[in-house]
Order: sequence, then C-alpha cells, then structure tokens
Amino acid sequence: MTALERLADTIGARRGADPDESWTAKLLSKGPEKCAEKFGEEAVEAIIEAVKGDRSALTAEAADVLYHLLVMLAARDVSLGDVLGELERREGVSGIDEKAAR
Repeated sequence: MTALERLADTIGARRGADPDESWTAKLLSKGPEKCAEKFGEEAVEAIIEAVKGDRSALTAEAADVLYHLLVMLAARDVSLGDVLGELERREGVSGIDEKAAR
C-alpha cells in the first residue's frame, strides 16, 4: 500500500470522527463545497511556489494539495481507486485523443 493509499484510508476513517478532534472530520463536516474551496486554496499556494522556484516549499504545498484533493474526493464519495482506475483507462492514450473523445 502506498502512502497515498494509506492517506486515503485515513481520511475515510476520519469521516465519522469528532470535528473538534480531527482536522479531516472538521473539513468534511463543512461539506463538499468548503472542501473544494480549501483544495483550490492549496492548489494556488502550490502554483505560487512553483513559479517562485522554491523546491522545498513546492514539495510541502504539493503534499497539502494531495491531502486536500483526497478530502474533496471523499466529500463527494469518489475514491482514490476510482481516480486510479480512470488514470489506468487513459494509460497509453494520447492526451490530445483523450480530450477529443470527451
């Protein structure tokens, strides 16, 4: 099991936790829209660090992006497995061809 899979499992396990004791539970209790907003904030922070060229800061922000992406997905009952399955479906397909098929 990868670190990302373990993180997704932890997020799932925290879904029913006390929001006063778990940041994940607090985010999920605020609903999918708030989870999406937080993901967007973290993505912007990662973009800023990518532009600045600070490798260490970008690494930290990228970890935040992955965490908040998984929380956002959990808020809408989309599993990491669902996303990985979609990536596998696209594997070996030209990005241009895949976009044209949508």
